[in-house]
Amino acid sequence: GKPVAESQIILEYIDETWPGYALLPQDPYDRAMARFWAKFIDDKCMASIVKASWGPVDEQEKAFEEVQENLGFLDKEIQGKKFFGGECVGFVDIVANLIGYYLGAIQEALGQEMLTKERHPCLYEWVHEYTNCNIIKENHPPRDRLVDYFKTQIQAARASN
Repeated sequence: GKPVAESQIILEYIDETWPGYALLPQDPYDRAMARFWAKFIDDKCMASIVKASWGPVDEQEKAFEEVQENLGFLDKEIQGKKFFGGECVGFVDIVANLIGYYLGAIQEALGQEMLTKERHPCLYEWVHEYTNCNIIKENHPPRDRLVDYFKTQIQAARASN
């Protein structure tokens, strides 16, 4: 076989290689927008979440504000939709897995909420829909193990800062 690296490229490879369930929309404009939001999540959202959670203490407050702004953009994008791809989990939903599945455990480990129903109601509802999909529930580690893992990681980061 030929190895393929980088998550988004792997998802596009899967989408193009195996017929049936489409991860990306068929419409070229919608495909471009899905790629835009996936890049936004990877480049902006994930970076700010990591910095707010594990970054130097003096940079965490600013990073937390960036998280709020970035989640606000996603909240507007998901408004009126069950998933970013419409009625089914798609490319953007999978890329947003850190927010959809892991952020809750990170928040619990931190003792700080980044995503709340009050601030980001549409994105909050998406997290509920996403985490309750059978395919997601069946293929992720249990939440309590994630919380323990993130607590350890956060403590290590704080000790080194």
